Amino acid sequence: MNFISRVYLIRHFLPLVIFGMVACDNSKPNLQQDDATETNQDISIETNTVAGKLVEIPLVDTVFHADTSKLYIYLSFDDGPQHGTTNCINICKAEAVKASFFMIGLHQHLTSDGKQIVSEIRNSYPQYLLANHSYNHAKGKYANFYHHPHLAMMDFLRTQDSIQPIFKIIRLPGNRAWVRQGDITASKLVKPVAHLLDSAGYNVIGWDLEWGFSHKSARPLQTPEKLAAQVDSAFAHNNTHTYKNLVLLSHDRMFSHPEDSAKLVRFIQILKQNPQYKFETVDHYPGLKQYK
Repeated sequence: MNFISRVYLIRHFLPLVIFGMVACDNSKPNLQQDDATETNQDISIETNTVAGKLVEIPLVDTVFHADTSKLYIYLSFDDGPQHGTTNCINICKAEAVKASFFMIGLHQHLTSDGKQIVSEIRNSYPQYLLANHSYNHAKGKYANFYHHPHLAMMDFLRTQDSIQPIFKIIRLPGNRAWVRQGDITASKLVKPVAHLLDSAGYNVIGWDLEWGFSHKSARPLQTPEKLAAQVDSAFAHNNTHTYKNLVLLSHDRMFSHPEDSAKLVRFIQILKQNPQYKFETVDHYPGLKQYK
């Protein structure tokens, strides 16, 4: 184990061992959300070091109120910062919709504006949410990554330090597991790391519907019209992890070409025509553990 790994182990992982990394309830997800009242909470402020400066960060978006008459859509982009990320940011801003960006720690160092993009998203909350998507996406070797859950845990902790997201929200690379309060839905392969993340207070967000892309060209597969129809169908048939809530997965690089950016605009505009649909960031997904 090299020096950096020891530092991460001592700083982040040892306290978890001391206080007990106990597996949480592996219950089935509750697919019926009660018609609850508002989830608005009193504002909570803590200090955190971002870009070398001590800043105050709101842990709760007190503007948000859950509206039980709405169907919530969580537009999410994976694998940034990369070509296409800035287009996604600008499109969502122009269309006045919220979005969540699950970013890879290493990618901020691969382009001259990578760190700037990460900072822009972090500082644009509550319109955008910055979230953890591992440091190097397991280098594409998912089985090896998840067969060493403690090392995988350290990878996510490294990413947390690297991109400094406000919230402890993760998406597993190559896997759509869910970890919320009292809900761990995960395959046998990723369940050990899911329990570790749960014990450390993390939420893990999967997805309900994916905007597919060509792995050769990175171009979107479904047309905006077809994808919008799939969203309609998922809500109509209650085919989502949580009732009245749908997480859509897409990838930043899909929208690097102008004609593909236009498809994202078209898709958003189709959904906006339905008055029941409301875009939100994934920190407002029901049932998440409270942030500390």
